[in-house]
Amino acid sequence: MPSIKTLTVLGTGVLGSQIAFQAAFHGFAVTAYDVDEDALAKARDRFTRLAGIYRAQVGGASEGKTEAALANLRLTADLGDAVVDADLVIEAVPELLELKRDVYRKLAELAPAKAIFATNSSTLLPSDLKDFTGRADRFLALHYANNIWAQNIAEVMGTAETDRAVYAAVADFARNSGLEPIEIKKEKAGYVLNSMLVPLLNAAAGLLLQGVADPHTIDKTWRIATGAPSGPFQIYDVVGLTTAYNIASASPDAGSQAFAQYLKEHYIDQGKLGVASGEGFYKY
Repeated sequence: MPSIKTLTVLGTGVLGSQIAFQAAFHGFAVTAYDVDEDALAKARDRFTRLAGIYRAQVGGASEGKTEAALANLRLTADLGDAVVDADLVIEAVPELLELKRDVYRKLAELAPAKAIFATNSSTLLPSDLKDFTGRADRFLALHYANNIWAQNIAEVMGTAETDRAVYAAVADFARNSGLEPIEIKKEKAGYVLNSMLVPLLNAAAGLLLQGVADPHTIDKTWRIATGAPSGPFQIYDVVGLTTAYNIASASPDAGSQAFAQYLKEHYIDQGKLGVASGEGFYKY
């Protein structure tokens, strides 16, 4: 089984930064890549905030342990430098098919032969990307949930070409990163989590667009009636409204297109991107 000791995370947005910090917290040597120094400056702020969250919410997360996690993190805007010694590369770039394919074309040339590639895509199948990786047998999906320190699952999903030893190594990496591997037996758009979550989010968006109820009322109904800690629009804010927009705008469904336009006009164009920006459907 391949040994995974060094990790590279491509993309330091809300979830990419969490993936990188979680692995570093559990002792992995992590390189975080993003496109320029401005993005990396924002990543440094995210990592500092995550260190505070871990100290407050994660058992055993002392000052020393979170400082050690920060020391395990290296940041770079040079893709070749980012992957030069990677055992595992996790791609967490925006949810745009052609962008991801272009990233894998570059990775195929830059990464060492030993490197395993994993996509954190929420909506795309690994089969949509495998032919661009140059190593279909060493490629699969590894999907995380937001608030990774608490909602600590990692869904592992390969293609028909994924080497079983590679699959096992990635599941083992997830386990060693403090996560519960969810081993998926066949490709399924949405994995397990989003196959259940997305219909809820779409239903909430439909209720809003139809004028049935406002976001706070919809969320309150869901929380009180089910006992869930968060309603669908609170979840949208955590996921990030840019991600929600990208997914909705890529769908041919008329309702999804209408929701994408709603998000753009009422939130994204006003800089309201969810928790990451301090305001979305709610203020933070």
